[in-house]
Amino acid sequence: MRLTAPTTSNPPRASIQPTERSFHGKILKDDYFWLKDQGYPEVTDESVLSYLKQENSYFENIMGDHKAITDEIFSELKGRIKEDDEGVPFVDGAYEYRWVFEKGAQYRSWYRRKSGTQASWDLYFDEVKEAEGLDFFKLHDLAVSPDGRYLAWSTDTNGSERFTINVKDLMTGETLSDAIENTSGEVVWSSDSLGFCYVIVSQEWRPYLVQYHALGKAEDSVIYEEKETSFFVHISSTSSKQWLEIRSADHVTAENHMVPLATPLADPICLAPRSAGHDYTVDHGWDNQFVIRSNRRQSNFDLYLCSAEETSTPTEWTLFLSGDKTRYIRGHQLFKEFIVVQERLNGLDKITIILRGGEEHAVQFPEDVCECSLGSNYRYETEVIRVAYTSMISPLSVYDYHVTQQSLTLMKEQAIPSGYSKDDYTTSRVLIEARDGEHIPISIVHRKDWKKGADAPVHLYGYGAYGLGMSPSFSSARLSLLDRGFAYAIAHIRGGDEMGYDWYTAGKLKSRTNSFNDFVDCAQSLIDRGLTTKGSISISGGSAGGELMGAVLNQAPDLFKAAVLHVPFVDVLNTMLDDSLPLTPIEWPEWGNPIKSAEDYETIASYCPYSNIGAKDYPPQLVTGGLNDPRVTYWEPAKWTAKMRAMKTDKNLVMMKMNMGAGHAGKSGRFERLKEVAEEYTFLLMSFGRV
Repeated sequence: MRLTAPTTSNPPRASIQPTERSFHGKILKDDYFWLKDQGYPEVTDESVLSYLKQENSYFENIMGDHKAITDEIFSELKGRIKEDDEGVPFVDGAYEYRWVFEKGAQYRSWYRRKSGTQASWDLYFDEVKEAEGLDFFKLHDLAVSPDGRYLAWSTDTNGSERFTINVKDLMTGETLSDAIENTSGEVVWSSDSLGFCYVIVSQEWRPYLVQYHALGKAEDSVIYEEKETSFFVHISSTSSKQWLEIRSADHVTAENHMVPLATPLADPICLAPRSAGHDYTVDHGWDNQFVIRSNRRQSNFDLYLCSAEETSTPTEWTLFLSGDKTRYIRGHQLFKEFIVVQERLNGLDKITIILRGGEEHAVQFPEDVCECSLGSNYRYETEVIRVAYTSMISPLSVYDYHVTQQSLTLMKEQAIPSGYSKDDYTTSRVLIEARDGEHIPISIVHRKDWKKGADAPVHLYGYGAYGLGMSPSFSSARLSLLDRGFAYAIAHIRGGDEMGYDWYTAGKLKSRTNSFNDFVDCAQSLIDRGLTTKGSISISGGSAGGELMGAVLNQAPDLFKAAVLHVPFVDVLNTMLDDSLPLTPIEWPEWGNPIKSAEDYETIASYCPYSNIGAKDYPPQLVTGGLNDPRVTYWEPAKWTAKMRAMKTDKNLVMMKMNMGAGHAGKSGRFERLKEVAEEYTFLLMSFGRV
């Protein structure tokens, strides 16, 4: 049985307004092109807003009938969150810092005190106060000047990801008049604490202009401007805190300029001019050397050394650590006496310590199949580093790792106030064979008393894009599905980087359909292995993972029980044809450029989810979007929903929730987010007839 749309509440029907455009001799027809407000990013078209409001009303009407189960799940989710929580203190400069969630608070409060003392903690920034009266609030950067006197912070109050930077004198408590709007949110202070560097975003939302702001000055100075529209700019400081790294890159090619933070208006030093396909990142230390992660020699990256005192070409860099087909170097951080390398060996997360003398060892965690990463490490001269660890059944743990002793000290384990025993659950990792012979990992978790077989509920999640691998991590929210008889699986499909950088390139451009085929083959393998049966698998994905959902629904709709498409990138062809959108030029290396290339046009047209909706039966769907989303524009989920209703031949439920005051990540408060998770889980239970 499928979840059908109730006859008591008619779904909205968007008006059909045919348009035709010609590309490479092909006619592109679109009946819902009008849903893109031509004044975007301002959305004022009453016909567009009216339709979105109708969809939200329909969503509320449908979900209102199941409010009791949504409230029940929300209560469970909230019960697993420690309301009066706090972070493990960390040291930066002369101060020790920590964050605190007061009981019931949606946002954090931030405290500090002099390091090495038992002085009382001073509140230096209160997100709760800053978010008061706002429907949306997101803190990006919270940067204290090197001398500890000034705080620069950046916030977004509508989900548009255009951050405003403000400055506070922590000695006097005065908020200065140095407010800067339309930034990317990144802040890096100069060494003398008299100013900071930041990045301006264009009208099209492209971070492109690095500037220096001297406190109290009206005019800011340009440090670097990126004129290539396909490159985005980001800034950070090196571990030594001596250099500003200006990284200008698209998804495959990078160019890094270094600026001394002691003289931030000095001419930037380019370490390696951009060369197609060369990606690299930089850190600094170890007797004034740059340590560079680069794929110039092979795809899984190496680490190189070069002097910061003399300019050199990449061919003159000294190879320090080699990656290979099974060793994928994902990142690094430099400390005075060692380097920490984040990597994957045969697809499994590892943290490796390499001493200056060349000796290396791996941090030993309780489980091999896990997610492990560096935590907050701001001290360059230290023997102890902060690391984080989690698995599908192990809540997030924060450790201090003592490098010399090679030992872990548990600093904090995620608390589950309502109770949790990992002994009640089990997790496994299997390799399935895809249709082209490649072996795809799947991570699976369920209760030990889960009953596999006929009609057993399985939820399958996937992403598979941009080289963003999905690690097997813990989710307290997920327990609400597991405890209701679901198994939960993550398909580590090509397009991510779970098995190395080549795993990413094997799921993009002309190979993009590998990602979709892998996901369908993973679902089919779960059936073939006897875990469940056809039509008993629900699926979900967001953003590019939402594109994945749309593509697999077009390919194999009868395989799935229901689908959740969060802010789905489903209108790929129209978006890649619109170079006025901020993300389009930078996305061409990922998807192809259908404006210039007829071949790219044909490739994208062949799989674009929106373009390929057909007159056939589809499973029930929940679609979400954000009116202020600059990444996946609101009209993509709206157009998908409208066309899906008009084309499909079944009576199954399709509903859309459009956040009218939020962006790509949905609502911002920690409990508000949980309400949306509760709605998603309610929809899944509705689809399986379990409400």
